[in-house]
Amino acid sequence: MQKTKEKAILVGLNIGKKSEDIERSMEELALLADTAGATVLDQVIQKRVTPDRAYYIGKGKAEDLAAFSELREADMVIFNDELSPSQIRNLDRKLEVKVIDRTALILDIFARRALSREGKLQVELAQLHYMLPRLIGLGNQLSRLGGGIGTRGPGETQLEVDRRVIRRRISELKREIIALRKHRALHRQRRKRNRFNLISLVGYTNAGKSTLLNTLTDSNLYTEDKLFATLDPMVRRGIIDGGTEVLFSDTVGFIEKMPQQLFTAFQATLEEIASADVLLHVVDISHPDYLNQVKVVREHLARIDSEYYERELMVFNKTDLIDVESEKLYLAREFPGALYVSALRQEGLTGLKESVAAFIRKQRRQLKLYLPYSEGKLYAELQKKGDVQDVKSNQDHLEITVVVDPELAERLKQYTVPII
Repeated sequence: MQKTKEKAILVGLNIGKKSEDIERSMEELALLADTAGATVLDQVIQKRVTPDRAYYIGKGKAEDLAAFSELREADMVIFNDELSPSQIRNLDRKLEVKVIDRTALILDIFARRALSREGKLQVELAQLHYMLPRLIGLGNQLSRLGGGIGTRGPGETQLEVDRRVIRRRISELKREIIALRKHRALHRQRRKRNRFNLISLVGYTNAGKSTLLNTLTDSNLYTEDKLFATLDPMVRRGIIDGGTEVLFSDTVGFIEKMPQQLFTAFQATLEEIASADVLLHVVDISHPDYLNQVKVVREHLARIDSEYYERELMVFNKTDLIDVESEKLYLAREFPGALYVSALRQEGLTGLKESVAAFIRKQRRQLKLYLPYSEGKLYAELQKKGDVQDVKSNQDHLEITVVVDPELAERLKQYTVPII
């Protein structure tokens, strides 16, 4: 028997924003609610100078919302911002239906989407960090309504225990994630030893990263036209530049107002972005607000790596859905060197692969080295990882001209001399 969907009313606060901006944000909240399995009945937008400290939308508006929720027979009210513990508690008492904020909604979706052990651990850690200061308010609403959206993951079993037990579980999760982080670091070192370049696909959720990864690597990863359809990072081998083997990595999609708890918990996963040789910033060019999505993603990337832009290659996807020629003139000025593809129809992929190969070649540096004979191990590494172009023997060192990647070039700084 199919489970009945929970019925939700969405609530947003407009604090000096343009009407189209708040409408866009509320549309995205509706998509999140749908992804979580809710039926959206209606939405309410309240204009204020600042959020009300006790009720977020103000006591009077909260009372109106309580009557409206009862009239529409809503099961829950979803707010478009993260609420404080006291706001959740006050609204829960006033509305007498389940109160969920945007952060809890996103965490709930992540709990549903996480499939790997690492993903589940990271989501549980994020949920517990969110839950800890909110135990009283959440406990009241869950004891009354039980289960459903906002309670997936550890919620139903952990809310009845005290903070000490939750903190202990947080410590356990951190230890497990640190172990997984070390495991990921070993994988990265192995890739470097084998001279595999890593290409990370980044972008706003539902930009088509997984579909693009499938077409670039002849894979069959799960894809769906929904927010956060895939959560666990995937790495697949692909071919560029007429035969050069590289690794493509699909990462979790970003979204506006991404919960801080997820950034903290997913640090090990996000490090894959920081270690990538190229960042393919995938953009859904058919989305009416794609330029704002670019801005949001770049803000998130800057939190991970302040110099991300040196490795960013813009890829405008889903060109099959719009007249892309009308957009190119503006985008050519704003994003020089950007690429235009349709991952679904496999259009523009040859040019994409050529651009990635050229991007990688551009990153490699030609160096002139005076390498002491005592550094035989380093010389062997140069022969394996670099393109050694010339070697001359001198009395106390080798004079070497070589092309290497940026990481190895940094390690060779003490032996580097100017090329004349």
